[in-house]
Amino acid sequence: MDDHKDTNENPPGGEHQQDDRSHQHEHGEHDEAAAEADEPRVEQELLEDEAHPAAESERAVHEQHEHAGHEGKGHGHGSHEGHGEGHGGMHEGHEQMFRRRFFVSTLLSIPVLLYSEMLQEWIGFSVPAFPGSEWINPVFAVIVFAYGGVPFLQMAVPELKDRSPGMMTLISMAITVAFVYSLASVVFPTQSAFFWELVTLIDIMLLGHWIEMRSVRRASSAVDELAKLMPDTAERITESGDTEEVPVSELSQGDLVLVRPGASVPADGIVEEGDSDVEESMITGESKPVSKEPGDEVIGGTINGDGSLRVRVGATGEETTLAGIMRLVEEAQQSKSKTQVLADRAAGWLFYVALGAAVVTAIVWTVAISFDATVIERVVTVLVIACPHALGLAIPLVVAINTSLAARNGMLVRDRIAMEEARNLDAIIFDKTGTLTEGEHGVVDIATVDGVDEDDALRLAAAVESDSEHMIARAIREAANERDLTTPGASGFEAIKGRGVRANVDVSGFAGGSSDAFDGGNEVYVGGPNLLSQLDSEIPEHLQHFADEAGQNAQTVVYLVREGELIAAFAMADVIREESFRVVNALHDLGIEVAMLTGDSQDVADAVADELGIDTVFAEVLPEDKDVKVQELQDQGKLVGMVGDGVNDAPALTRADVGIAIGSGTDVAVQSADVILVQNNPMDVVRLVKLSKASYRKMQENIVWAAGYNVFAIPLAAGILAPIGVLLSPAVGALLMSLSTVIVAINAQLLRRVDLSLPNLSGVAPPTDAQATD
Repeated sequence: MDDHKDTNENPPGGEHQQDDRSHQHEHGEHDEAAAEADEPRVEQELLEDEAHPAAESERAVHEQHEHAGHEGKGHGHGSHEGHGEGHGGMHEGHEQMFRRRFFVSTLLSIPVLLYSEMLQEWIGFSVPAFPGSEWINPVFAVIVFAYGGVPFLQMAVPELKDRSPGMMTLISMAITVAFVYSLASVVFPTQSAFFWELVTLIDIMLLGHWIEMRSVRRASSAVDELAKLMPDTAERITESGDTEEVPVSELSQGDLVLVRPGASVPADGIVEEGDSDVEESMITGESKPVSKEPGDEVIGGTINGDGSLRVRVGATGEETTLAGIMRLVEEAQQSKSKTQVLADRAAGWLFYVALGAAVVTAIVWTVAISFDATVIERVVTVLVIACPHALGLAIPLVVAINTSLAARNGMLVRDRIAMEEARNLDAIIFDKTGTLTEGEHGVVDIATVDGVDEDDALRLAAAVESDSEHMIARAIREAANERDLTTPGASGFEAIKGRGVRANVDVSGFAGGSSDAFDGGNEVYVGGPNLLSQLDSEIPEHLQHFADEAGQNAQTVVYLVREGELIAAFAMADVIREESFRVVNALHDLGIEVAMLTGDSQDVADAVADELGIDTVFAEVLPEDKDVKVQELQDQGKLVGMVGDGVNDAPALTRADVGIAIGSGTDVAVQSADVILVQNNPMDVVRLVKLSKASYRKMQENIVWAAGYNVFAIPLAAGILAPIGVLLSPAVGALLMSLSTVIVAINAQLLRRVDLSLPNLSGVAPPTDAQATD
């Protein structure tokens, strides 16, 4: 039915232009982001050939994709599907590669451990010796170093070039020193070698990297999902009036195209002929189809309704609204700088501490006893002990458990950095339609003429709308069902284009037919103001007052007409979700500002915001401008989260410090977000913040347990208590390493006990379907 035209319709926007300040902001972050991205880039290039057979071709496709738009081509399915698949497959290949290296290195480490004299003495066991057995440790250690250790050396290069040592630098220093010293001990016998420490350190670091890759694997296919909205072909109308099927990429400005019912609009343009409702929710995020008639603009990628349209193409390829949104997603992804994780910062500190301690150790021992093998052994012991095994697991273990916990409670974490940042959010922006509201219109008020009961009026309207699939028709039927009303039969259904619907309602013998609504004729109409004009129906004063009030609240008014006489009016509005009241209160309790962003009119936005107690309102925002509102809050120095579900939310989701997508939203919104709420429950935003706080606390604790022993181990290894006969041996240092690893693993498991039901927050009820966390 095409009668309910949206008076608050937002004109579709064209290409979004970033302001100078936004460009400067992005450019200012580019160098830092590029430097921080060096490590994963080097890692990717290092591992691509082994991790994925199609990696090289995928990289070429990706480079082609970055330049494809310059020729004004359209975006079809075929040009993007391979990219998305290859990208996801490559990440999975990296994970499998680290898994394979871990298991192979661990297997090769067993002989080293068995034939380590220090371990034999420590544990009290022995293995049979044979000719050449003395070469088992150096040979297998060299293999493990070459196969499992060299990648860490290569990944440390960007850190050294950037003069920001981190985990890779610390690992590389420890395994290199242990490797060189141990090989030297084969030629120049010393009191001890570090072969078993070397292989176990490599094994543990490979395990941590494997867990990390598995936990943070994500498919960054937001742009591909956007491209899929565009059809591959279009029906172009020739000068003779015939139609020809052509690729969308061949369309030019000024072409006339035919858009059949149910088909996608192939390009931005102006309707020249035809009337239809167009589903624009994938672009505008608003749930109500927009009525289109000659002179109205349409957006490429939207879905035509029941009518047929002839559209004059106004923009194609990179000039379309959809292409502009795609560019915004790409720009926001590139401008988001990578936050350095705690473990990497701790590793950087340890690197400098270890070097400083090693220099001091060498100087002091040389002065005390002169330079000899003992001095070298002390220095090497300090450098090796400074790299704790547990530090490689401290963060990945928490991330893995965090991801599992979140998934079991309706939250899919796609970016661990965003999960860490959620604990510090200053403001959270909610998209209105489909997030704070149900995303579907409902009957919010009814007014009738004297003698007509509200229930009877609703029965008649539901009967007339029984054959319609329009959103408002469904809302009227649902309202009747909620009141347990019996709907009379109807026949002769007819849709009156642009005005409403009519039907003959059978009221004979109807139980509720005692009111005036069922007396007289049975021809009944339901429609908007245009219907009243066609029927020359006068509006009673109190119904006019009802309609005026509804208009002030930006509600749609639908009229019920029986035999030419107006007998009732229904006010329709998008219904606020029950959970929205609780989530706003809970976030306020956490000290987080709540903002709302919508393309609706200011009146609608203010009404919803006043009812929910929202702090900041962004109304009448064009689809391509939503990310600018996120930037506005960020420019105020706030850490911003964004919650949305539509394609138009994708740039804002990506621009935000933490992007949160409602799981029932479009694929592109989900692919652009850092966290997805699977259960479509905005209350999970509060649970996300609490889980983030608990996880970050565990990360801090694990880093203390993983690296804290160095406060004692490094000075003891350096020999600070040597004058009184206390000197840390490599065996005791290894024992401390192992103990800290066990403690870190146990402490990470304690995260499973976090209570996500949030009983300590006022106004927040525990979820009825909460998953057990232990």
